[in-house]
Amino acid sequence: MRRASVIFSMLGIAAAGLGLALAWPWLIGRMAAGDTSAATIALGKTLYTERCAACHGAGLEGQRDWKRPLTSGRMPAPPHDASGHTWHHPDGVLFRITKEGPAAVVGRGYQSDMPGFGNVMSDDEIRAVLAFIKTTWPEREREYQAEMSRREREQTQ
Repeated sequence: MRRASVIFSMLGIAAAGLGLALAWPWLIGRMAAGDTSAATIALGKTLYTERCAACHGAGLEGQRDWKRPLTSGRMPAPPHDASGHTWHHPDGVLFRITKEGPAAVVGRGYQSDMPGFGNVMSDDEIRAVLAFIKTTWPEREREYQAEMSRREREQTQ
């Protein structure tokens, strides 16, 4: 009886893994289209926990004294919750900072402890992380950021 339970459990886990593997291309395609489904948000939260939380905090709170330079002269990781300034930036800026690193946006030889994640996350995974972060903001901040993103899109068309 025990052996049968173990076998059925293993089959269930294998079926769930197969289902995720089959759904993955569909999920990635939806993220490219600006998907904010529960599955995308869940993926973004998982990726944030794995890739971002060590510096930006499990609760998106950032590092202590994030507005003051570290002894290295570099800035600490800012919060991504509403207390920070992430929501002040349009989608394109947030995406580029995440993919290429802050120096790609700031320029002028800016140095940061944050690497670009373009070599470890796909564009759609980066979008999922940003979608997750946005879900943590109050409505006012989400609306402001959406308007900034709309203006950015108009300027690039």
